[in-house]
Amino acid sequence: MDNRFGDMETFLAVTNGGSFAAAAKTLRLTPSAVSRSIGRLEERLGVLLIQRTTRSLTLTPEGISYRDRISGLLAEVEDVEQSLGHSRQGPRGPLRINASVPFGTQCLLPILPRFTEQYPAVTVDLSLSDSVVDLIEERADIAIRIGPLRDTRLRAKKLGRSAMAVVASPDYLARRGTPTEPADLAGHACLKFSFRRSVDSWAFRIRGRTVQLPVEGSFLGNSGEVVRLMAIAGGGIARLGRFHVAADLAAGRLVEVLAAFNPGDHEDIHAVYNGQDRLALRVGAFLGFLEGALALAG
Repeated sequence: MDNRFGDMETFLAVTNGGSFAAAAKTLRLTPSAVSRSIGRLEERLGVLLIQRTTRSLTLTPEGISYRDRISGLLAEVEDVEQSLGHSRQGPRGPLRINASVPFGTQCLLPILPRFTEQYPAVTVDLSLSDSVVDLIEERADIAIRIGPLRDTRLRAKKLGRSAMAVVASPDYLARRGTPTEPADLAGHACLKFSFRRSVDSWAFRIRGRTVQLPVEGSFLGNSGEVVRLMAIAGGGIARLGRFHVAADLAAGRLVEVLAAFNPGDHEDIHAVYNGQDRLALRVGAFLGFLEGALALAG
């Protein structure tokens, strides 16, 4: 009997696990059964989806396109069944969320207990990473993105925005002095980022114009949290999102410097999710919860 959905699920399990053996373990099948399922699928479609070698499996361009399209289809089928079977019981099931380390620790974790208490049938699976993940490939439901949005396949809900601030610890400023104008940063240790979207200049408002001022330093961090902790430890001056350092500023662990030269730039914060016409109940519930629970500027 034709089992198209079963073959689709097997294909996704192979792409997620990276091997027939891993997919077999996930699906509780034998590797040969997984291989036969993929073979049936490729024969029915008339294209090669997976390039097989003795050491690895690689998706062909057709395989990548097929993966992206059926991921949303199978999720929608699951949502339809869930809504028919459990609509009276409210949102339920696994909710996979991805966020940056700073946003997760400073903004999400403090409010998540309220969500899990309100929706006890939803199991929250939170992953914190400063890498931009592929929602379809990682099978995540929602990701929090800070900065420009680039993936046009995804829908987005704006949660707010965060201004930037230049900060340092009182200890560092006591040892090295407090800069009074942006040019003074040439004599200071500026804490920078090592990931790809980072830049080696900071924005300042000088004589009515916003300019990018190159900064130097002997420390690079791979996340905002690493840079924040280095600044608290007295390692230098950092430029971070205000949401990330608000508690430190209030507690005096960090102080803002060069505030008079702040250009007022900001980063937009969005929740992005798969572009389906119909949202899963658990996804819609979480988006609505975020809108009401997050204290972010509009």
